[in-house]
Amino acid sequence: MAAPRALWKGQLRLSLVSIPVELFSATKSGAKISFRQIHKPSGKKIRYEKVVPGIGPIDTDDIVKGYETGDDEYMLIEPEELDAIKLETKKTLELVQFVGGCEIPPIYFDKPYYLVPSDDLAEDAYRVVRDALRADDKAGLGQITLRGKEHLAAVRPCGDGLLLETLHYADEIREAEPMFSQIQDGKADKELLEVATSLIDRKSAPFDAEAYSDSYAEALRELLEAKRKNKKTPRVTTSAEKPAGGDNVVDLMSALKESLKTTEKKGGRKKKAS
Repeated sequence: MAAPRALWKGQLRLSLVSIPVELFSATKSGAKISFRQIHKPSGKKIRYEKVVPGIGPIDTDDIVKGYETGDDEYMLIEPEELDAIKLETKKTLELVQFVGGCEIPPIYFDKPYYLVPSDDLAEDAYRVVRDALRADDKAGLGQITLRGKEHLAAVRPCGDGLLLETLHYADEIREAEPMFSQIQDGKADKELLEVATSLIDRKSAPFDAEAYSDSYAEALRELLEAKRKNKKTPRVTTSAEKPAGGDNVVDLMSALKESLKTTEKKGGRKKKAS
């Protein structure tokens, strides 16, 4: 199995101490079952292309970002202009505040990453930060730029290392009150509450993620295996398809013919010389 690729490389900074670190995704999608959309009548794979009306598929190098200013008007922003924005968090994750390990509401957590030292020389300082956070049961807060967006992040001990979790900003969280406003105030029935509390106590146990599995994915794998063994299962063989440029030629030809018709209607045919 190939070694995972670091998503970010930079410095973890605590006051005047800077530690070379790398960031790796803590979750994987390889275990998920994926499907390809097929056009049933023809058996061909469905493609998703970036197209422009009247032109057809276009070169991705010709795509720029547009910011709408109103009335279908967009300001065009070149990639170089976005890259030129100077953000220290592109290369430095500075821990600027520390909070209790359980102080961050769960609704703010977004995605987990493993934060590891870049080399052997960085391990000593890395362990000091890890153990200090563990001793005080604290999480360090900072900001980091990933995939062109600056994220709020929390760093906390995780086993022998550090876990970085990106957090939502306050303005990204919806207010709960409108969702719960229809729930009437009042206390629950005392006897029912005692039964529910007793049931919760009886089923309480330490968290163990391995005790759970994706039953839908397991059933789906069984279905796919059964259909694979069944010779009556409909199958198609997708043949090699022409490059996207072929469609571009067809669409461009249609646009040119339409333009020619419009020109002829406006100007008419040339008169013969007398």
